Amino acid sequence: MVSLGSVFGLLLLVIVRASRSAGIGFRFASYIDNYMVLQKEPSGAVIWGFGTPGATVTVTLCQGQCQGQDTIMKKVTSVNAPSNTWMVVLDPMKPGGPFEVMAQQTLGAMNLTLKVHDVLFGDVWLCSGQSNMQMTVLQVFNASKEFSDAAAYQSVRIFSVSLVQAEEELEDLDNVDLSWSKPTAGNLGHGNFTYMSAVCWLFGRYLYDTLQYPIGLVSSSWGGTPIEVWSSRRTLKACGVPNTRDERVLQPEIKPVRNECKSEGSLCPLGRFVPLPSVTRPVTHSVLWNAMIHPLCNMTLKGVVWYQGENNANYNRDLYSCMFPALIDDWRQTFHYGSQGQTERFFPFGFVQLSSYVSTNMSDYGFPEIRWHQTADFGFVPNLKMPNTFMAVAMDLCDRDSPFGSIHPRDKQTVAYRLHLGARALAYGETNLTFQGPLPKKIELLAHNGLLNLMYDQEIQVQRQDNKSFEHFISQRKLRIML
Repeated sequence: MVSLGSVFGLLLLVIVRASRSAGIGFRFASYIDNYMVLQKEPSGAVIWGFGTPGATVTVTLCQGQCQGQDTIMKKVTSVNAPSNTWMVVLDPMKPGGPFEVMAQQTLGAMNLTLKVHDVLFGDVWLCSGQSNMQMTVLQVFNASKEFSDAAAYQSVRIFSVSLVQAEEELEDLDNVDLSWSKPTAGNLGHGNFTYMSAVCWLFGRYLYDTLQYPIGLVSSSWGGTPIEVWSSRRTLKACGVPNTRDERVLQPEIKPVRNECKSEGSLCPLGRFVPLPSVTRPVTHSVLWNAMIHPLCNMTLKGVVWYQGENNANYNRDLYSCMFPALIDDWRQTFHYGSQGQTERFFPFGFVQLSSYVSTNMSDYGFPEIRWHQTADFGFVPNLKMPNTFMAVAMDLCDRDSPFGSIHPRDKQTVAYRLHLGARALAYGETNLTFQGPLPKKIELLAHNGLLNLMYDQEIQVQRQDNKSFEHFISQRKLRIML
């Protein structure tokens, strides 16, 4: 005969196990966390996660904390099978905060609750690319001042994706290097080529100075990578890029690159380039799109900034003019649909034109050609193939003494400032703002007196540096070059 106590104890154990089983996997998506920034009006922010199929999920947005009468809105959905995911779109919110987001899963008599606090609404920008985007605030000029200034920008929140590769598109991030955080010296300058991206941080900081409302910055970059690894397979196929899917995907341990130059060769004094170990560089096409971009596609974004191209100077260079515009369009389409139409279909996309660097090969035309291809061979943006894009020129920022190699200039402040000017003009509609360099309006060859007349759309100044320079003078937006 079984005692009543034994039966009760067994029943309690079954209930506890059932409750735990029902709650397995109930969580927010990896990038929904404390201190995050959600996209403000006119778009609605997307909140999503994983749960038990068939369960009901109620998402509540509260002013401060979800207690008493602080509720601003509630959204109810269910967990879908077989993906085990749930998703709601919040009503558009004005910039500000802090808020708390609470998600409650209900299945029968079982309830589970998740909360994230100190949530702000503002503009969310995604930053991606290779090593010049990956360089941290620790590696730029005046790093100590940048660290001390960070205290004044606690409404600029930062997030950094881990370096992960995947052969298929992931639904959620596999890992996170830096969860949503307020800026500190420790997380802005965690190490070399780790987090937080200096270009990304400075871009957001400059935007905050103008907009005076919260900015969310999501960094997802990996040094030494070609554009092919950031592109979906459909994009590469459309551009006729050879398929390398059969190459093995490596998951090496990533260690920061040290500052000192190890080489005694002639290249070291010129560029002092400390290369990343080749094993750490993804080579299989689409693996970073799959693991580091696609998992973010449900996020509502304001826009993207991009700094990449160096590794395509000698790899599928001639296809870059197709691949880059195709990547932009594919990212736009994917984020638009992933966010249930909340991210604008043609959201603003900014990028950095490649800087100059010290090279011993004077016949190497890789960088100049990539710069041209970065504009889809127009020479300027926006253009017909690249609408709603903006570009920061960096050719004048060569840093021959950079301890990270002249290919990695330390003046990221100027790069970010130029990017933010483009964003203010294109993304925020600010007028009477000069954000592009002068473009030729008219070119006239005066063969009889050996002159070439160039008419520009802006007033320009040209200063003579030495006697080897060509002769020139300026007259009301006109540059005359003595042949």
